[in-house]
Amino acid sequence: MSNSNKESKYILAIDHGTSGPKPAIVSVYGEVIDWVLKEVPLHLPEPGAAEQDPQDWWNAIIEGSKELIEKRKVDPNDIIAVCNTSQWSGTIPIDENGNQLMNCIIWMDTRGAEQMRKLHKGLIKISGYNMIKMLKWIKITGGGPTLSGKDSIAHILWIRDNFPDIYEKTYKFLEPQDWVNFKLTGQIATSEATIQMHWITDIRDINNVKYSKKLIKKLKLDADKFPEIKRTTDVLGTVTKEFAEKVGISRDTKVISGAPDLHTATIGSGAVEDYKAHFTIGTSDWMLCHFPFKKVDIFHNMGTAPSGIPGKYMLLNEQEIAGGALSFLRDNILYHKDELLKEEKVLDVYKIFDKIVEKTPVGAHNLIFTPWLFGERAPIDDHTVRGGIYNISLDTTREHLIRAIFEGVAFNLKWLLIYVEKFIAKWVKKNQPELIKEGKIIPELNIIGGGANSNVWCQIFADVLDRTIKQVKNPIQANARGAAFIASVALGFINWEDIPKYTEYSNIFEPNLDNKEIYDKLFEEFLRIYKVMGKTYKNLNTMH
Repeated sequence: MSNSNKESKYILAIDHGTSGPKPAIVSVYGEVIDWVLKEVPLHLPEPGAAEQDPQDWWNAIIEGSKELIEKRKVDPNDIIAVCNTSQWSGTIPIDENGNQLMNCIIWMDTRGAEQMRKLHKGLIKISGYNMIKMLKWIKITGGGPTLSGKDSIAHILWIRDNFPDIYEKTYKFLEPQDWVNFKLTGQIATSEATIQMHWITDIRDINNVKYSKKLIKKLKLDADKFPEIKRTTDVLGTVTKEFAEKVGISRDTKVISGAPDLHTATIGSGAVEDYKAHFTIGTSDWMLCHFPFKKVDIFHNMGTAPSGIPGKYMLLNEQEIAGGALSFLRDNILYHKDELLKEEKVLDVYKIFDKIVEKTPVGAHNLIFTPWLFGERAPIDDHTVRGGIYNISLDTTREHLIRAIFEGVAFNLKWLLIYVEKFIAKWVKKNQPELIKEGKIIPELNIIGGGANSNVWCQIFADVLDRTIKQVKNPIQANARGAAFIASVALGFINWEDIPKYTEYSNIFEPNLDNKEIYDKLFEEFLRIYKVMGKTYKNLNTMH
């Protein structure tokens, strides 16, 4: 195939996040041609519950894909593959006919926490974890079920215990990634990356990830309720006739297995080499890098798992709320919902926030915001902790509050960075010491996600983290680029090592040392808040 032919080929990449699907047309070299967002509702029916209706996803995917293709930015015949990348750690039970039996329990849901407490019962416990059980789990899976109840396996155990009729009717439990692929092709499968949060796969041989019969038996679950495991680059088949006709693409368009959002974001960030890190600022945030070995830090809820690149591991972690704190401020504090009916108002608010923050002094008049609005996962696994605004006085203004939220998210990320660097330090020093600069194991970070569009926030991250921040171009489309890159590799257009050269940056932000003293002081107090308030939050938010 000539290079000119290659350049005319495209992937329909579906970035399926919590806010809704974002279908995109992406070239096989990662150039995002166009994209649309179709929002879907989030349901919070009871304390700890977080659900979405998969049919809302599917309707939005079809509507968005059709709208995108009808723009005719590219010839539909040049769209050679579809690759989806979904929110991770969700659970959808389907029956033998493929019908969903209930809403999807998504990654924010904590109702399985009680099942996790029962699982971790025992005499020898550290931070609530049964260490004898966890060490056995870690040996096989590289991690284990967390106390938060947010893992897929906690969802399934909660369904089994509370809705036994649904459990019995379930033919397969599917992740959001698997469910969308099923709707695209009619094929039921998962990938070695997608299935990880079930904590029932043996990942000791990264080239032969398989189910652990021993762990499935220990959980008292039925092994046949889990889908076949494939690789992220496997071709599942072609799109269904229904999908092809509704959105306007060829019936011969291939569907690539793909991977969840954390995995594709890492690929789409351009940080595909070992120890090269990125972070994302979306509704939630994470700081990830590829890693050559299996390792876990159970005390800070981090570990390695199969990555979106077959044959490699990836460091995984996540913090619950980042950009979601700004949505909370917008929707719950500053604006009445009636004012948000006009789309222009919604879009302009974030630009207004940026302008306010730019004019507000560093440190926000010593106001500290903690962004734990829905519990936290890393570097502490605590579903009872909650957000707060500390040191309010009569001098506090709206401007201080908005800047404190920007800075509080950065403080939380710095807390995570400390443990990410500790996680990889030994191997970086041994294998690639040339990466270390001024004693910093990770001297620079790529930033992606919607929050990366804010230049003032990027500068705050550079100042608080004391690291060079590289703003990836078109950062909100990193997931779609990552999905497209997986499809491109799967179909032989590029190799994994080509990806960094196709990654462009809008800006590079260096730390402003003039702000270091005040940020270091505030970060010290930020850490002290959790130490002092942790027990109070537990008392206030533990269900009885």
